[in-house]
Amino acid sequence: MSIYAIGDVQGCYAPLKELLGKIKFNCDKDQLWFAGDIINRGPQSLKTIRFIKSLADNAITVLGNHDLHLLAMAHGLHRQNKKDSIQEILDAPDSEPLLDWLIHRPLMHYQAENNVCLVHAGMYPHWTVEQALSYSQELEGILQGPKAHEFFHHMYGDKPSKWSDTLSGWDRLRFITNCFTRMRYINDEMKLCLKDKGAPSKQAKNKQTRSIHPWFEFERPDKTLNIIFGHWSTLEDPEIKHLFPLDTGCLWGGKLTALKVNHKMTKKIAVKCSASQAID
Repeated sequence: MSIYAIGDVQGCYAPLKELLGKIKFNCDKDQLWFAGDIINRGPQSLKTIRFIKSLADNAITVLGNHDLHLLAMAHGLHRQNKKDSIQEILDAPDSEPLLDWLIHRPLMHYQAENNVCLVHAGMYPHWTVEQALSYSQELEGILQGPKAHEFFHHMYGDKPSKWSDTLSGWDRLRFITNCFTRMRYINDEMKLCLKDKGAPSKQAKNKQTRSIHPWFEFERPDKTLNIIFGHWSTLEDPEIKHLFPLDTGCLWGGKLTALKVNHKMTKKIAVKCSASQAID
């Protein structure tokens, strides 16, 4: 069996199918890991989510910020943005099973064999794997339970910006959500800087942002943990050991990238994409 992790698809169904052909994906024995944001802003979100759902156990998908945005819209708690392309999912005759499948996806997946975790945005530097999995499961329990509607009402916001074991209630769940699905930069006080989204090379030139750093530059409890993530299309693929960013900007006319998950973690395959939207 081969396992391939794939970056943000965002409804770009045609490049996804092309990539699967290129890696010779066999749905009878291979497995795909999706780093979240499988839908939205691309041209075929409905077709994409239907296809990934149809793969059943041959696909592991973690939730991204666009996936949660769709679920919040389904609960009537967030308005559609002008660049969204997810109304077709909400209007589809199979909308209910699609949304039910999506809300049962995890925030984090961990494979002990290769000491590798899959997340959408990242993992807070101070968290161990065990802690991160526990926090992921804590949030998943809310999403899949009777408090889901109330959660989506409280989900949006940038505060609190710093982790504490004493955080509780919606503040605690919002911080966990932001770490797994929105995080890019952290400042010297270990606070999330969610407004900053650009490439690190550009941030370094800005005197006002020199005290912020990509989340993965901070020391982690397990220095050998392999982290696969998406979310950050402007990252410029930093060469950092055990770090595997896979959002290579398919939506913006970049590439859709797959990484073969094994003990080497060195084989990447990509296909070129046509721009579906202009870069923000």
